[in-house]
Amino acid sequence: MITQTKRMTAEELAAWSGRAGRSELVKGEYIEMAPASGGHGAVAGKALIKIGIFVEANPHLGKVFAAETGFILARNPDTVRGPDAAFLSFPRANLPPDQAGFIEGPPDLAVEVVSPNDTEREVAAKVADYLAAGTPLVWVIRAKNRTVTVHDASGDVRELGEGEVLDGGDVLRGVEVEVGGLFV
Repeated sequence: MITQTKRMTAEELAAWSGRAGRSELVKGEYIEMAPASGGHGAVAGKALIKIGIFVEANPHLGKVFAAETGFILARNPDTVRGPDAAFLSFPRANLPPDQAGFIEGPPDLAVEVVSPNDTEREVAAKVADYLAAGTPLVWVIRAKNRTVTVHDASGDVRELGEGEVLDGGDVLRGVEVEVGGLFV
């Protein structure tokens, strides 16, 4: 992971033409990340599809966002995170298709797929940032263990394995995903 010492704002990050690829802003510090592996991308894609199919069938709920869509979680200093998949409910999801910049505020559901090079500390920091910003539901998918850890705003943490069903809680009532199905 490469970091830059100059503090940035979310607007500077969005406008910065020197940004090469995947990046986030954590308390004003620029964090550059390597592109995702094929396995990571496949699992993130599967999660996005499962959520997306449900939201397409229930379009009044909100919108689904693909990997690396930037959400501004904090200001002064700014934190911008890009989950691997996300859901944002209406009316906040009423964004113009040509909107520039990042989405102000947290997603209602953030999905993070743990890469082999991610440390538990980094994953925990992302989850903490989402929850502190007001994200009510965070799914952390670990392909290596074939598990999903569910964090909610109340502080509850549940780990689900193959054969168990992941649900959308109060955020996406009715969505159900068999955990093992994320890894095929």
